[in-house]
Amino acid sequence: MEKIILTGDRPTGKLHIGHYVGSLKRRVELQNSGEYDKIFIMIADAQALTDNADNPEKVRQNIIEVALDYMACGIDPEKTTIFIQSQIPELCELTTFYMNLVTVSRLQRNPTVKSEIKMRNFEASIPVGFFNYPISQAADITAFKATVVPVGEDQMPMIEQTKEIVHKFNATYGETLVDPKILLPDNEACLRLPGTDGKAKMSKSLNNCIYLSDSEEDVRKKIMSMYTDPDHIKVSDPGKVEGNTVFTYLDAFSRPEHFEKYLPEYKNLDELKAHYMRGGLGDVKVKKFLNAVMQEELAPIRARRKELEQQIPQIYKILQQGCQVARAAAAQTMKEVKDAMKINYFDDAALIAEQQQRYQDAE
Repeated sequence: MEKIILTGDRPTGKLHIGHYVGSLKRRVELQNSGEYDKIFIMIADAQALTDNADNPEKVRQNIIEVALDYMACGIDPEKTTIFIQSQIPELCELTTFYMNLVTVSRLQRNPTVKSEIKMRNFEASIPVGFFNYPISQAADITAFKATVVPVGEDQMPMIEQTKEIVHKFNATYGETLVDPKILLPDNEACLRLPGTDGKAKMSKSLNNCIYLSDSEEDVRKKIMSMYTDPDHIKVSDPGKVEGNTVFTYLDAFSRPEHFEKYLPEYKNLDELKAHYMRGGLGDVKVKKFLNAVMQEELAPIRARRKELEQQIPQIYKILQQGCQVARAAAAQTMKEVKDAMKINYFDDAALIAEQQQRYQDAE
């Protein structure tokens, strides 16, 4: 069996460092590992429209922003197929068929759906398209026969629901769909990077993000205003590192060589944490160190993005070519699904002959 990756993002804004450490950086590593036969990365505009149906221009404008962020981070169109979800109609077909395999009560129990509904204040007025988000995602994953799906921790319930749909379909119609595996970030701090305000999740709607395309000064300002330990008022006060956003970011981004370069009085992050916890270390010093680390990580991404911004027609051409490749792959899966469900009426010569014989025998 081929080793295939499918992953993607909703184009509702530029990508932030939560996307980067949670999935995007790992995608580049996987792409360059040579271990996978095919890699598909989807710009999920159809899913973005489920809660932005009244503002399609927002989604339309952010297609290019997401594509630029992908390529600035190192996604290579020569190795990875980047495509736009809405341009692959087979995904809608698959979603329709999978809807018959999932109950309303099961969707209501999906933790990701519940939290997203609460965050968007949908309450009783939940768009059906948004409610069906897990089914649509199952169609995306299975259409490309993905064996591995690299995502953040918050998407685990979605992958579990995809696996349920795969098992139900195969049990009902015969072995057709591939059962995917989830691939989480290997750094625990990257599983769900908090927002700069200390909220549980970095979110565009909460305005607590550091974007991959932010200027050097914007990054500095956001870091220097970042949430820390509210009880760490004086430098001499003992501080807490658990729940302290600055230290969570250092867990995700800092490496031993950063200390040698920017903060040589400490050997590693453990020493820095120990000093902070016993008191005598101010938040400003720690934030300045984090800023140096983040600027080093983001500077090449920012520079590459500036270059790509001068090649917009070429970027759209890459997306168009990616859609052609993706549609061919999805069409093959769709054929196999229809064969399994026995709704391949015009391709089934045996069915046509059988029906003809039935009527001839009745005469």
